[in-house]
Amino acid sequence: MSTVNLSLDDLRALTVRAFVASNTTETNAQSVADALVHAEADGQSGHGISRIPSYAGQSKSSKVDGHAVPEIVSESASAIRIDACSGFAYPALDLAHARLSEMAHATGIAAAGVFRSHHCGAAGYHVERLADKGLIAFLFANTPKAIAPWGGREALFGTNPIAFAAPRRNNPALVIDLSLSKVARGKIMVAAQEGRPIPEGWAFDSEGKPITDAKAALAGTMAPMGDAKGAALVMMVEILAAALTGANFGFESSSFFDAEGPSPAVGQTLITLDPDAFSGGAFADRLETMIQAVFDQPGARLPGSRRIEAREKAHADGVEIAEALYKNIRKIAGE
Repeated sequence: MSTVNLSLDDLRALTVRAFVASNTTETNAQSVADALVHAEADGQSGHGISRIPSYAGQSKSSKVDGHAVPEIVSESASAIRIDACSGFAYPALDLAHARLSEMAHATGIAAAGVFRSHHCGAAGYHVERLADKGLIAFLFANTPKAIAPWGGREALFGTNPIAFAAPRRNNPALVIDLSLSKVARGKIMVAAQEGRPIPEGWAFDSEGKPITDAKAALAGTMAPMGDAKGAALVMMVEILAAALTGANFGFESSSFFDAEGPSPAVGQTLITLDPDAFSGGAFADRLETMIQAVFDQPGARLPGSRRIEAREKAHADGVEIAEALYKNIRKIAGE
């Protein structure tokens, strides 16, 4: 497969141009580009620039309002509710980050609920930014239906990512980011774009039989991580992300992948903790003690360590993207 190498700055600039050309404001385009390029640099291509064609198509058709300005519709000392106004999730989550970093340090705990939102990309991106400000953070997000309830055959819940981040002393934050499907749906999307099969066990057809055809998998259901236990976690996140925020459930949402229909209007919940307020200042030392115990075991590694390695390499050497995708993005940008 032919590839093109781009620096992160060049890729970010191209991404912004593609969105501005697709009925998106410069401010919103910058927010979306920052998140997508960050995911690409971290080796998370399913949440990276492979999303540009579908995102741009949705902004052009107004399924996503590229001109939306998110707003805080209610606020207390430790909780805010944000209307994404049927726009991209990233500007709404940017607003949440700005407020939560102030509120959590003042109250010890603070949370934000986002509704009328869209795909939030790599969940770890959002919690890591809060950990960089000294906070522990959790994100719960729901997505359009892709997983059947345990024992069922019809998709009802999304793949529903969860993420956690904790600040570390003199090291990048510890970030745990996972989809509750056996594999992130974005990986299947990339395989479908590139015409590759997927491993058996990732997805099922309408009869509940395992399939390896990526395009057919996008029309079928995803396997939950951990079978029945994973299906229960999917339901928990659906409640925290959608019922709690007043957003659409996965079975009420339109697709993240096409430009048809109304806005998905899904939800995200961010919860932040000031570790010193709970630990009396002991958190940093206790965390490092645990991490050292992990490193004391030969071959053991921390979750997210490959992300840091990929990011450092991308900043130094740029990223390789498929030539066909590169040409498509330039076409979207009108170049």
